[in-house]
Amino acid sequence: MIKTLIFDLGGVIVPLDFKRGYAAMERFCGYPAAEIPKRIGATDLVQRFESGQVGTGEFVAQMSNQLGLSVGYDDFCRLWMSIFPPGTLLADDLLEALARRYRLILLSNTNPLHFDALAANYPILRHFHRRILSYEVGAMKPSPAIYAAALAVAEADPQECFYTDDIPAYVEAARKAGIDAVQFVSQQQLEADLKARGIEW
Repeated sequence: MIKTLIFDLGGVIVPLDFKRGYAAMERFCGYPAAEIPKRIGATDLVQRFESGQVGTGEFVAQMSNQLGLSVGYDDFCRLWMSIFPPGTLLADDLLEALARRYRLILLSNTNPLHFDALAANYPILRHFHRRILSYEVGAMKPSPAIYAAALAVAEADPQECFYTDDIPAYVEAARKAGIDAVQFVSQQQLEADLKARGIEW
């Protein structure tokens, strides 16, 4: 019997549009939008930021230098958040109903700039009982360590947990940890997978 539901954040609860972010950055840096992900990917700065190895101030300074961004801290934060379009992929009332019956855990590869803004602007996140964030636990999916951190607060055995993520490799890593996991496609699909497991709301 499923007791705990674990959800990814970006691409499951809130939408992600990296091209939207690159287009926003293009207006303030010396590189076209198509070049920006290459510049970001040429370093491991994002990975170090999202695993808690780099502080926010250092990240902003280094990333601004990497992209040739000549903006202040607040403007950088606004640009960094622009990958998140308005709205959510899941309805608030679905998570609210699930939270009344099950323990809800948020499990995300994220960074303090993104998460602080998301927590302030997406009230849907209030439904989660615990949050396992990569930068806080020092591990990123698909590392077994971040799934272990989620299970440590799940108040349930691995087989009593259900997980959904939009990235197949992260779903597979959860399954290796003994968690029942499915790839997220849509709310309709997720509801069908929940019902198939006897999860009610």
